[in-house]
Amino acid sequence: MISVIGAGLPRTGTTSLKTALERLGFGPCHHMQEIAAHPDQAQRWRQILDGPIDWNGTLDGYRAAVDWPSAHFWRPLSQAYPDAKVILTVRDPHAWYASLRDTVFALLTDPGAAPGALRPMLAAMRPLLARVWSETFGTTLDEPMPEERHAVEVFRRRTDEVTSALPADRILIHESRQGWEPLCGFLGVPVPDEPYPHLNDQRSAQARLRGAADR
Repeated sequence: MISVIGAGLPRTGTTSLKTALERLGFGPCHHMQEIAAHPDQAQRWRQILDGPIDWNGTLDGYRAAVDWPSAHFWRPLSQAYPDAKVILTVRDPHAWYASLRDTVFALLTDPGAAPGALRPMLAAMRPLLARVWSETFGTTLDEPMPEERHAVEVFRRRTDEVTSALPADRILIHESRQGWEPLCGFLGVPVPDEPYPHLNDQRSAQARLRGAADR
């Protein structure tokens, strides 16, 4: 049963949040990397293209879900799991744009450049990810990366949309640099005696796109 829903866009600290949630006992946490590790999950997610999705079946065995594709469906997920807390990860939108352009967009538009282990997942998920991209930015993956001004406006508008749709006590806006305290206070759990995870920064993400070892 899902207890935590991550509504943040990719490249907003979602990998760090996944690790943090699992450390706090809200694991396993679903993330795009879970589909790469378990290719059979792609079929579950592709069902979204054909109609309503069985969230319990798609996210069976997970206590939390962050990053695409689940974050794109934060609204139906929040309705399917009305007791789940929602975490909206954010960062400086201009830095986010550069990171998204050089990692996620590069990967989706040139999957052949991705490490071999990711290629089957990208092929299987491309129809759904193309829809997610289009619904987010209003462009297709066959077009150039949206201009920065447009993407930043999409980021800000989406932040307003998520925060205005949910009661204040159900949503946390979180930046990785804020660390454990706001996250733990929101979830009602003790603060761990260890640094907050800061993973999958732009440099390491680009390294993986070049076929380097996963960080």
